[in-house]
Amino acid sequence: MLHIVVCVKQVPDSREIRIDPKTNTLIRQGVPAIANFYDMHGLEEALRIKEQHGARVTVVCMGPPPAEKSLKQCISLGADEAVLVTDRGFAGADTLATSYVLGLTIAKVGETFGPVDIVFCGKQTLDGDTGQVGPGIACRLDLEQLTYVHKVEEIDVEHRRITVQRLLEDGVEVVQTSMPVLITALKELNKVRRAPLPGMLRAATYKPVIWTTADFPGLERAKIGLKGSPTIVAKTWVPEQKQVSTEMIEAQTTTGTATALVEKLWQTELPSRLGWLAEEEV
Repeated sequence: MLHIVVCVKQVPDSREIRIDPKTNTLIRQGVPAIANFYDMHGLEEALRIKEQHGARVTVVCMGPPPAEKSLKQCISLGADEAVLVTDRGFAGADTLATSYVLGLTIAKVGETFGPVDIVFCGKQTLDGDTGQVGPGIACRLDLEQLTYVHKVEEIDVEHRRITVQRLLEDGVEVVQTSMPVLITALKELNKVRRAPLPGMLRAATYKPVIWTTADFPGLERAKIGLKGSPTIVAKTWVPEQKQVSTEMIEAQTTTGTATALVEKLWQTELPSRLGWLAEEEV
């Protein structure tokens, strides 16, 4: 039976994120936390593979104790087990330190619950937007990696091969590779299901497995947390808000509205464009 690991991160709800105008940093107090939605598409695909081929699905998360809420959500949807890696020593990690810890975690999951065949990560997180953790994990665990996947075409369990479609800027790429493999999921991959009542009841009493630094005997402390994070943010700032004037164009028909818009653009935009072109020629 396949064993699938899904990496999930709890992030601030992007719809309610605010910026401190003095420090130019995220205001996290009072902002609700949610499971990163790209990761949830990875979980949904893992559950579909489970239903089609039979699989064990383990969810892992590195974060503070409140991240248990997101893991319970994953359990309610159908995940079999959840592991929360939490410790003050992990705080302040950048993508390099995070991929190191998650790599160790997935290796330990394989030793504890059985060898891992597929690892799902979201394309990126809503708070970091780097898209680096998934490939970083693949490099550390020496896994084949398939990024920007928007469709899983086929899984050959017997021959341990998987075929997917990768969505690129200039088209779609069909790729086949062997397992174990790491996949980063796009939102186009699927539609995340709603939790059924039995799943919600199970999640209500479920307690995730908790691992701390003490559970990783070979952990190199110089590679975790702030010490293991070479990324430096030199400066952050909030773009100035610009005042934009608007004008409502009203007409009796859509044709009249379009005609009025074209006339307005002809009167205002075209002369300025022609002036700019004249300056370029000079």
